[in-house]
Amino acid sequence: MLQLRAFILLAACFVAPAYAGLFTDDEAHQQIQLLQARVLKLETLDTQHTSATLALQSQLDELKTELRKLRGQNEELTHGLQDAEKREKDFYVDLDTRLRRFESSDSSPATSVNAGSVATDPSDPALENRAFEAGYAAVKAGKNANALKSFQEFLKKYPESVHLPNALYWLAVSQFGLQDSKSALATYEKLLSAYPATPKAADAMLNKAICLQELKQPAAAQKTLKQVIVKYPNTAAADKAQKMLAVSK
Repeated sequence: MLQLRAFILLAACFVAPAYAGLFTDDEAHQQIQLLQARVLKLETLDTQHTSATLALQSQLDELKTELRKLRGQNEELTHGLQDAEKREKDFYVDLDTRLRRFESSDSSPATSVNAGSVATDPSDPALENRAFEAGYAAVKAGKNANALKSFQEFLKKYPESVHLPNALYWLAVSQFGLQDSKSALATYEKLLSAYPATPKAADAMLNKAICLQELKQPAAAQKTLKQVIVKYPNTAAADKAQKMLAVSK
């Protein structure tokens, strides 16, 4: 554009004398001013076009960066969920081992472990343990209806059991598995209120937030996710809560 301007001005210098016989000095000067104005206009249009191109390129770069960021968050969330599932399975592997031991050592109909019902005696700790394990086995097998029944019976027969916090937790899990988010939410809230120090508290609060999402209460769900991060920092539940908040924004 600078070359164009120089060329036009140079041309004007040659043209002006050539038309000296046709125009007065004022008219020649006016013609030069008109040429200069056209040059300035062309320069302005070129500058605007360049600015618009740069702005568009900047927006495109920002969108590409945001897309890479979202892809990274999605991959982290996927890996986090996979790691959480693996830890959950590892944590309860001892229960599976005990369950198989009981099944192999006792095959009588009255005491054999099954997903629906277990013969219990409040005075027998071994049967109490087996009653809990039966409910957990049903949850793991995906038999949520049987698990629901087992844990409801367990809570009635063993109201002072050491397994009570876990029984409430898995009861809520089975309720949610049956798409009864309202009941699951109430059970999680009962667990957190009665046993705030239980090792399952962080997961229970995270699951509570998920129930709130299912019940179309996004504001309450986000508030609960933030509570998970504050109350249980440096936990798998807090990491998942952070990622869920990021996705919901």
